[in-house]
Amino acid sequence: MAVPYSAVPESSEAAITISRDRASMAEWTIYAVLLASASIVIGLVWDISWHRTIGRDTFWAPPHMLQQAGAIIAGLSCGYLALSTTFAGSAADRATSVRFWRFFQAPLGAWVCIWGTIMMITSAPFDNWWHNAYGLDVQIISPPHMILASGMIAVEIGAMMMALGAQNRAMSEEDKRRFGFIFALGASVVVLMAAVMLTEYASFANDMHGSSFYIASGLAFPLFLIAFARASRLTWPATRIAIGYMLITMIAIWVLQLVPAQAKLAPIYNPVTRMVPPAFPLLLFVPAIVIDLALARFKSLNDWFLSVVIGVSFVLVMVAVHWFWADFMLSPAARNFFFGADHWDYSSTLGPWRYKFWNLDMDGAGNWSAVAFVIGLAIAVAVATASSRIGLAWGRGLSKVKR
Repeated sequence: MAVPYSAVPESSEAAITISRDRASMAEWTIYAVLLASASIVIGLVWDISWHRTIGRDTFWAPPHMLQQAGAIIAGLSCGYLALSTTFAGSAADRATSVRFWRFFQAPLGAWVCIWGTIMMITSAPFDNWWHNAYGLDVQIISPPHMILASGMIAVEIGAMMMALGAQNRAMSEEDKRRFGFIFALGASVVVLMAAVMLTEYASFANDMHGSSFYIASGLAFPLFLIAFARASRLTWPATRIAIGYMLITMIAIWVLQLVPAQAKLAPIYNPVTRMVPPAFPLLLFVPAIVIDLALARFKSLNDWFLSVVIGVSFVLVMVAVHWFWADFMLSPAARNFFFGADHWDYSSTLGPWRYKFWNLDMDGAGNWSAVAFVIGLAIAVAVATASSRIGLAWGRGLSKVKR
């Protein structure tokens, strides 16, 4: 059982903030778990591209190995930190840790990473057995995949929390800024993970004229952007995090397009010759700017009212930006190396559907309905408001993390 920070004696609390050395305890572990977190999400993006280009493969496919390598790095580094803190740590080291099983001690983020590593490694033989029992071409949502996903998210959030604890313990402005950037990078990875999980609902430009796109976006992105922005000590934190998410995704798009590959699992309707990249990232930096402005201008406002302000603003800005952005992404101007548009799976039968909008809001006669779209946006506002309220509460808690 973890010991809450408030239960630590006052002398231990004071020890937490005495010196820079104690504030940066096991700093190398923070960099290790950040590397592990990045390896996991890059491996996941690569793995999705692998399935879209080559087909389902064995467990030993390179993207799988990269993901598991990230899990092992996180587990070993955090395991070492826990053992060294427990058996050889100073009083200051223990003051920046929480207990587990009444004996072992390590920062909270380290325990989250260790749990995520166990989940990811456990999923590997389970997934292998699942494919042997039910075949390679199974649905994405399956028990072993959900175990794997929970482990991935845990490692990424654990890495972010370790950087967050170091930021909140730091005494000098230099250290606060340095750990703040590390935290923002870790937060960008978590936002990217959320975007990957929403690929089927809020990724392709073809969906951006339907309210379901804005409902899915409002469900996840305000939660993470607001929580991480409220916990950050940087200026324009949500904007920085959103830009980080976009840059990582864009680099993945540019690199994957250069890798030769071909499909190996029939039926093959679209004979691709290079890895299929992910869709161009959402322009989240625009609503992120609004979030930063709202958090700064209305910070004295009650969180319930603030969540309404942000929820409404988020959806309206997303519509204003992505409605016209979708038109561009479906045009010939976006079909180039930079934007990476018009890349489709090897199993896709290509046709005019590629340049049309999907999941539109229809009336009973099957025609696009402005009324149905507005009702859908009202639902999106309600969802984004609820997501914002949870994000504000979560962010307030994260801002107090020191262990």
